[in-house]
Amino acid sequence: MIEKEKCIFCWSGGKDSALALYKIVQENKYDIVALLTTINETFNRVSMHGVRVELLEQQAKSIGLPLIKMYVRESTNDEYERMMETLLLEQKSKGVTKIIFGDIFLEDLRVYRENNLAKVGLTAVFPLWKQNTKDLIHEFFDLGFKTIVCCVNDEHLNEEQVGVKLNQSFINKLPTNVDVCGENGEFHTFCYEGPIFNFSIKFKIGEKLYKPIELNTIDSKTKGFWFCDLMLH
Repeated sequence: MIEKEKCIFCWSGGKDSALALYKIVQENKYDIVALLTTINETFNRVSMHGVRVELLEQQAKSIGLPLIKMYVRESTNDEYERMMETLLLEQKSKGVTKIIFGDIFLEDLRVYRENNLAKVGLTAVFPLWKQNTKDLIHEFFDLGFKTIVCCVNDEHLNEEQVGVKLNQSFINKLPTNVDVCGENGEFHTFCYEGPIFNFSIKFKIGEKLYKPIELNTIDSKTKGFWFCDLMLH
């Protein structure tokens, strides 16, 4: 019997991660030893998504996999790369050979990930790569996954579109320039039910918060992000 390669799954807690993990599990080719999530240490929340750590922990418990939390303070690329390299080298010493991501079509992000992994002698797996996002979102719904929009970019969406369930009605109302999977960062989600979970994550919806950002480019229309605070029920 051929021994499966040990892998770490980069877990955001959102729909793309959930669907990618589902596909990897169905493929039954890899031994997934843990989920890995980057956490903002100041706020104790998932970086970018803004989801509380306790909800993330419930996801991992329901999935049945250990959760590795990488805490960052400065939220800079240098800090992220430095800490990730240390973490990956530790995992490599335990036999891990591959890291799995839920990215779909962002070429520059894939190259960035692959280059960073190459530095420590690891390779990447992208279960959703280059698949049509309209097909993916319909597959996600058909499989019975349920998710809620927890963050939106105000260049494309507004506070009315955060804190609501991601369903066909939500997709139908999206502007034509917004990817249905939010692959360009238009929105982020928290997945709470579906075939990879042994039990549903119970949560309640809190207040909506707006976080402005410093514009990095003159032509950027992004002024900030709307977040919906989700709390364990």
